[in-house]
Amino acid sequence: MSQAIALITGASSGLGQEYVRQLSRDPKVQEIWAIARRKDRLEALSTLAACPVRAIPLDLTRQESLDTLRDLLAQEQPVVTRLVCAAGFGKMGNIAAVDPGDNLAMIDLNCWAAVGVTGLCLPYLTRGSRVLEICSTAAFQPMPGLGVYAATKAFLHSYAKTLHHELLPKGIHVTAVCPYWVKDTEFIPLAQEGKAGQFHHFPLASRSKSVVALSLAASAVNLWVATPGIVCTLHRVAAKFIPHCLMVPLMELFRRL
Repeated sequence: MSQAIALITGASSGLGQEYVRQLSRDPKVQEIWAIARRKDRLEALSTLAACPVRAIPLDLTRQESLDTLRDLLAQEQPVVTRLVCAAGFGKMGNIAAVDPGDNLAMIDLNCWAAVGVTGLCLPYLTRGSRVLEICSTAAFQPMPGLGVYAATKAFLHSYAKTLHHELLPKGIHVTAVCPYWVKDTEFIPLAQEGKAGQFHHFPLASRSKSVVALSLAASAVNLWVATPGIVCTLHRVAAKFIPHCLMVPLMELFRRL
């Protein structure tokens, strides 16, 4: 009988690590396949998980890594009951000020890798499976100071909503998770890197534990977009009614405060 697994990318830290912790207690999960680059951190996940964790160190921006994952899935033939694409990163600063290589790397990891992993897992999803694509509240509008990052998350947001519609008849839940700043992860310090012209304040920032719990609840009831917090929920509503030509300068003003 095929093993029921949760496959989680970006599992070595931040939201990905918290998904490992919470999904390890899911009765529909017998084993977690944890994917990230840092093997030592992946191997340490077994100390916080309530079920077995398989460490799969891969750099998902490389085609050979996707080939390795494809071969592993074909060999093991698991049932992917939970898929979480949490691998991603951002860089703050005006687009011209961010290293061009970093801009391309954001596209590779936040878009190309997420679509690649999801596509590989599609044949192994079944009725009742849940897919969570980790986007951002930045997906709701163009974002000065996070331009390329916001664009990648807008792409993933649209992709997840389309996938939700297409897989709905099969009983597979797909949710675009769009959190606000999460203060207890590596995202903010890595995105800033001490450069000038960054966001200076992160009011009402969330914590990973609540973001993951709320997003899993949203996935359980098959919401196609989860805004796990008050700020991202208000931002989502505002972005539906306020034109981008007004939202963008407002965000620029907020960034400079």
